[in-house]
Amino acid sequence: MYAIIETGGKQYRVQEGDKLNIEKLPAAAGEEVGIDRVLAVVNGEEVKIGTPLVEGARVTLRVLRSGKGKKIIVFKFKAKKNYRRKQGHRQPFSQVIVEKIEV
Repeated sequence: MYAIIETGGKQYRVQEGDKLNIEKLPAAAGEEVGIDRVLAVVNGEEVKIGTPLVEGARVTLRVLRSGKGKKIIVFKFKAKKNYRRKQGHRQPFSQVIVEKIEV
């Protein structure tokens, strides 16, 4: 059984027991978070696709930790104009584990 959920503007295919990094959630480590934005649920041959969401479906996630991703460098440059700007960015994330998928 797996589900397709939407969180943080991205879509994820999740199964029970999966660990994944998603956009930062406003929850501390150890807390449970319920995701109601379930786009599809597949259980063997039974497929439920939402229009746009599956009614009554819910995915429960447990937050393992929060952190920041690897640093990316944003470098702006204009030739022959002595214009250079260097900026770093680390995207915050929450690492979660999928506890249960309810239909």
